[in-house]
Amino acid sequence: MNMFPEDFAWGASTAAYQIEGGWDADGKGESIWDAFCHRDDSSVFERHTGDVSCNSYHLWEEDLRCIEELGLTHYRLSLSWSRLLPDGTTGHVNQQGVRYYNQVLDGLLARGVTPMVTLYHFDLPQALQDRGGWQSADTPALFDAYARFCFGAFGDRVRLWITLNEPYVCAKLGHEDGLHAPGVRGAAYRVGHHMLRAHALAWHSYDAGYRRAQGGLVSMAINSDWAEPEDADSAEDAAAAARYLAFSLGWFAWPLFVSGDYPEVMRAAVDARLPRFSGVQPAVLGTADFFALNYYTARKVRSVGVDGGAPSMKKDLGAEGVVDPAWPLCGLPWLAVAPHGLRQLLKYIKATFNHPAVYITENGFAQTGPVLMEDGERAAFYRETVGEVAKAIEEDGVDVRGYFAWSLLDNFEWADGYGARFGLFHVDFSDDERARTMYRSGREYAAIISKHRSRSRAHRELTSS
Repeated sequence: MNMFPEDFAWGASTAAYQIEGGWDADGKGESIWDAFCHRDDSSVFERHTGDVSCNSYHLWEEDLRCIEELGLTHYRLSLSWSRLLPDGTTGHVNQQGVRYYNQVLDGLLARGVTPMVTLYHFDLPQALQDRGGWQSADTPALFDAYARFCFGAFGDRVRLWITLNEPYVCAKLGHEDGLHAPGVRGAAYRVGHHMLRAHALAWHSYDAGYRRAQGGLVSMAINSDWAEPEDADSAEDAAAAARYLAFSLGWFAWPLFVSGDYPEVMRAAVDARLPRFSGVQPAVLGTADFFALNYYTARKVRSVGVDGGAPSMKKDLGAEGVVDPAWPLCGLPWLAVAPHGLRQLLKYIKATFNHPAVYITENGFAQTGPVLMEDGERAAFYRETVGEVAKAIEEDGVDVRGYFAWSLLDNFEWADGYGARFGLFHVDFSDDERARTMYRSGREYAAIISKHRSRSRAHRELTSS
């Protein structure tokens, strides 16, 4: 019988730009995603924007209702840097933004729900982008000041903090490929380095100034596919799969958990273009109190030759990930359904990063095309995925502390706009009221939570009697 720890975190996740709307309401400053979506040459699906989105800035009590209906024990949300600090600095604090997040946090706690708060989920204040953004060596210190402001304003009610969400995506899609805001190319390694420095500064600030009084934990949410050789008998493909993991998961996890530097295979491939950590900077190694993992899919990986020409991350990697034809796709061309990969990745994390406590901070299944409220395939996905997590805990000994579904609500899915729907609740974006209606998959997830929490309570009562 699958048994989860009694204090296991059953959650769902969202992000500020993706759900809040109110893009210029009550003194909020512009973010890079506001600017990116408002460009005349916007590449976002059907030129969608997050201007209103789910309107959670005004409908936050509806979100709390949804959280209660699911029976969540935890809820992961992000703070909008530019809603709190419109120009990105603590020189001007928007008290309306502070009030909004106070209401949400207090509402969660009043309902017995534990918040996990992300400080940065892709939405840098545009005022800081105008000063160089994440390419600037000054931005880590500005992030640290923002983090200290948030620890002081909200830390009395927050015990789980995420500094940065998916720095790989920010660096690769936003600063290498130009597909995400701010639409920059060729600066991924510098950006990733500055994000690691920003995280380390914030972690040390929390450790020195807030941990004793608040008792919280701080980490960074790292995304990764699972990677396995396309040809199981090929040494070249095995090496390519290892590189694939090093250039995604390892890029950010290796400095935090292993060596304080990038994986050796990255150093060997990238050499002078990969920045170095200076001894005068706060240490990066050891600045994660738990492993926060965002997992969506898996890849079969093969080795590929590297032609001449300008350097790029693709050439540095020397590997290509492909979808196994046996894995069904869900909505998006990159999103193969591979719950088994989550268990394999959890085992890899245990073996590679010294058996850390793990929170699965995002995992989900997309729907595209006509809305399907009776989404049986997604309901089955959650059953199978939770089963794989249970096996990782019981059979593989991975210290998994929680699982957060992406997402609570259908929302603005970055370059895919509203064309992809990950929500446990459908949001009617054609309705000014933004009505929220639970999908069948939401009912399934609620039933999973109820079943496992009941089992855990029964087990405790049996063993304590």
